[in-house]
Order: sequence, then structure tokens, then C-alpha cells
Amino acid sequence: MNRQTHHSPLVIDVAGTALSDADRRRIQDPMVGGVIHFARNWKDRAALSALNREIKALRPDMLICVDQEGGRVQRFRTDGFARLPAMRALGQLWMSDAMQAVRAATACGFVMAAELRACGVDFSFAPVLDLDHGGSGVIGDRSFHRDPRVVALLAKSVAHGMLQAGMASCGKHFPGHGFVKADSHVAIPVDRRSLKVILADDARPFEWMSGTLPAVMPAHVIYAKVDGLPAGFSPRWLREILRGKLGFEGVIFSDDLNMEAARHLKGEQLGFADAALTALAAGCDMALLCNRSVGDGAVLDAFLHDMTSAARDGRWQPDRASESRRRALLPVGPAPEWAELHDMPIYRRAAAQVQALAAQVG
Repeated sequence: MNRQTHHSPLVIDVAGTALSDADRRRIQDPMVGGVIHFARNWKDRAALSALNREIKALRPDMLICVDQEGGRVQRFRTDGFARLPAMRALGQLWMSDAMQAVRAATACGFVMAAELRACGVDFSFAPVLDLDHGGSGVIGDRSFHRDPRVVALLAKSVAHGMLQAGMASCGKHFPGHGFVKADSHVAIPVDRRSLKVILADDARPFEWMSGTLPAVMPAHVIYAKVDGLPAGFSPRWLREILRGKLGFEGVIFSDDLNMEAARHLKGEQLGFADAALTALAAGCDMALLCNRSVGDGAVLDAFLHDMTSAARDGRWQPDRASESRRRALLPVGPAPEWAELHDMPIYRRAAAQVQALAAQVG
């Protein structure tokens, strides 16, 4: 099948710090368009770079991803990687010096993206646009601030820094995960506020950034007064509101289908392929299934088999527009090597800002 015209909608993970034969086989599956790394894929910079070179040798069009937000969510932390502060630190800085916070946010985005690209990573799922309502443990200090205006301005600065390093950004978790207390990794959060209230508050950063964000990840949260389905499985949220009302034209990624809230839809527990098909039918361009390559990988192999079968029997149709959006996230042109990057004045200045902020917050 010609990969130039085929839609590769799945993002999967690999088991370790080097590819196994099973990893190689899965990466070459035409349904797979992305690989997401975790801390278990980290040994050191040399190993990470070698891993990514091998992935690209097998699939030059593969989007290599990671969650490298800063604070609690930073997969690569050693062997020269800057220690990125939690985004709340930028919101706190805003309260005393707004322009310095904007500069620091841009520096954080640039350093994060430049270091990743120097090791062959294409894309980070950042920044978080959720508001800090104070009750969400899973969001918490990952959020910049309670005020959607502050969140939007600082997130836009982080995204600008990422763009300076040649990396696209991803706003998450639409239309906002910060209000609910439950963690969608292990529970099914329900937000009972009205659509009017959500659009006027939590969804505002997504609205204000809709014309500039290359990608969005919806929340595995049910907004009961809007739809009985979690946002990432809801045509109303994705097609009618995000694309229609807010005018978003970039990539929509599902959040991890391995999470508890991703597979219980309207009282029914779905298999991974059915969950992915539901997300794609609702308006997602890409569906993530994480942490299933470890061990014998049988669940991941069954998932890929079932998705291929769905394409073959017509239960899923490739979407060229989705594939074009996916490919638009791939960086254009080579990135500086690690040593070259560290010799660049723009990097040294930005890294000094990040280091100072990280030291300030402890």
C-alpha cells in the first residue's frame, strides 16, 4: 500500500532502549504513523539518538513523540537534558513579572524542543492548556494558572519557543481537564457544568489559540450536560465545537486508549480497536495506544490486526486530510547536533533562563 496516500492513524510505543524484531515489524505496519517514547526508552542521549535513527531508517515519515512538558512530566532528565520546571512556576512568575514570565516560557519551549530534536525526537505533547482549579491531582502544577488569559499567553509563548526550534506544539486536554478531581488514567471523570460555562472559562485558551495550534488532544472526561461520551470520542465536541465553532484545523490526537476513561463508553467496555475506531469516527486524526509493547506485546499485535481488519472490511476509511495534517507535524530540515546546539548563543541564553527558573522553584 502506498504510504504517500494511505492514512496512518495510530501512535504506539516500543518496548525498550533499542528496537526488537517485534518493534520493527510494528513500526512498518502501514496503520502506524507515530511512536511515543517513555522513561523506559531512556538510557542516555547516545542510545536515544540511535533508537530514533533506526526508527527513521525503517519509516522516514514516522512521527516520533514524547511527553516532555516539564516538572512531573519529563521523560528525559539526565545526560545533559535541562531540568524543566513545572508550568505552574511560569504562572507564579507572571504574578510578579509578566514580561519576564513570557520570556521564560519561550525559553522553556525552545530548550525543551531543541534538546529533543538534537536526539531525533520530532514532537512533544505540550503545552497543557488546562486551568488550575485547585482540585485536580493529575493536572495540578502542570497547569500554568487559573486565569485562562494567563494560560493562553504563557502557552502561546511556550509554543513559540518550540517553533523556534522547529517543533510543532499540542494543546491539551480539550476542553479542559482541570476542573474535575478524578484522574482519567484510573477513573471516569464527569464534569457537570454547562457548555456555556465551559466555553467561557476552561475552553477559552483553546479558542484563543485555535488558529495557531498545530495539534490538540481532547480530555478523557465526560461533560454530562453536553454529551454522554468523553470529549475524545464525541463528534459534538470534536466536529461541531472544536472544528466548527472554534475553527481548529490542526491534528486531533486521542489521549491514551489504555487509560481507564477511554474504554468505558455509555456503560460498555470496548476493546482497544473499537475504542480507536470510535475516536477516529468522532473526529480524531490519530489514536494513541501506549504501554502495550512491553512483555509479549500480544495485546498490541491484536490491536494492529483488528485495525487492519477494520480498514479491509470498510469499518474505517482512510482520510487523506488527516494524513496531510499528520505529516505537517514532521519537522522540516535537520536539527543541530547536541554539541552544535550547546554552542549556539540562543540556546545558551535560553538554557540559563530555564536553569534559573528551575533553581528558583526548587
